[in-house]
Amino acid sequence: MSRELRVNGELFTLTYGSLVAQLLEDYENHEEVNKQLEKIGYNMGVRMVDDFVAHRNTERCGNFKESCSTLAKDGFRMFLGVGASIGQWNEDETECVISLEENPLIAFVELPSEHSELSYSSVYCGAIKGAMEVIQYKTDVTIQKDPLKGDNTTEIKIKLLEVMEDQPPPEDDE
Repeated sequence: MSRELRVNGELFTLTYGSLVAQLLEDYENHEEVNKQLEKIGYNMGVRMVDDFVAHRNTERCGNFKESCSTLAKDGFRMFLGVGASIGQWNEDETECVISLEENPLIAFVELPSEHSELSYSSVYCGAIKGAMEVIQYKTDVTIQKDPLKGDNTTEIKIKLLEVMEDQPPPEDDE
């Protein structure tokens, strides 16, 4: 990994940590902080799809499974510089788990016991939800395993709730 990419990654990690600390100070409620982190992630995910499409010569994914695979194999590497694997598909191929090889958000983090209800990496859940909605998949996304809570890896569960109808953009009134 180049020095520039590593420095930028560390800056991102530290900036994210400052954001979480500020949210904890502002809201003083872990549930609300988790919601805010997910909301921030959602907005990021919506924008990341356009960036991903603009920088990759990939065809449109044909179904939910292909979309999740592309997200895991290409999206995490492009935006975070980390590899991710996908597995644990259910029989209907409507649920899966993405496992991160490493979680750059938690590189310098120790979660004190008084913050055990904080889902520090929930920004990922929001980003995945936002990205999936842009491509017409309504999902439920949760952190299934978290190294900050004693697990060996970060695992994110994605569950398809609905395939949304493709809607044309609203007409311009000008």
